Amino acid sequence: MKVGIVNYGMGNLGSVRRALEDLGVQVFVAEHPAALFEANRAVLPGVGAFGEGMAHLRDGGWVEVVRRIVHEGKPLLGICLGMQMLASAGDEGGTTSGLGLVPGRVRRLDAIGCTLRVPHVGWNEVRCQASDPLFGHIPSGSDFYFVHSFAFEPESQEFVSATTDYGVLVTAAVRQGNVFGTQFHPEKSSKAGRQLLRNFLDYVPC
Repeated sequence: MKVGIVNYGMGNLGSVRRALEDLGVQVFVAEHPAALFEANRAVLPGVGAFGEGMAHLRDGGWVEVVRRIVHEGKPLLGICLGMQMLASAGDEGGTTSGLGLVPGRVRRLDAIGCTLRVPHVGWNEVRCQASDPLFGHIPSGSDFYFVHSFAFEPESQEFVSATTDYGVLVTAAVRQGNVFGTQFHPEKSSKAGRQLLRNFLDYVPC
């Protein structure tokens, strides 16, 4: 199996790559969009602002290729900003269109009712749907590591596969078909994060 990590200039590539390599799969950093066609599945990491991230994806020619591999059935995992950019649009840095792979909008935490400190940094319990393949063998209530100021608000709860409580209910993970996203960083989330990445690698599209 080959896993391609999208390098659009704003991802935490090193730790994601090491975490996947530790699971025994072949991992490469995709430096240009066409390289994703060589992968069996893709990971879209991200650190930074939604508007800037989408600008990098558009300027690098990634948008249409990412949409195409998803349409062809290739599993995709978005992490942190990578998950947020799966949305239809985001408010960070001005209203910006996202990849549109999971219908929804990304808004600042305090705009959705959070009264706690922003950014949200640290370990939080995640309540997950046992039926979601990304959370197989992971007990609901397991801790995962978060670093974010904005939250994904899906158009429908059917896209929410996990939540966390940070003064308000926050979407911790989303899924739409073969597209998965986690607001937390599985590569920094110890045993539970390792299992989640293994589940992504083991997922077989219907």
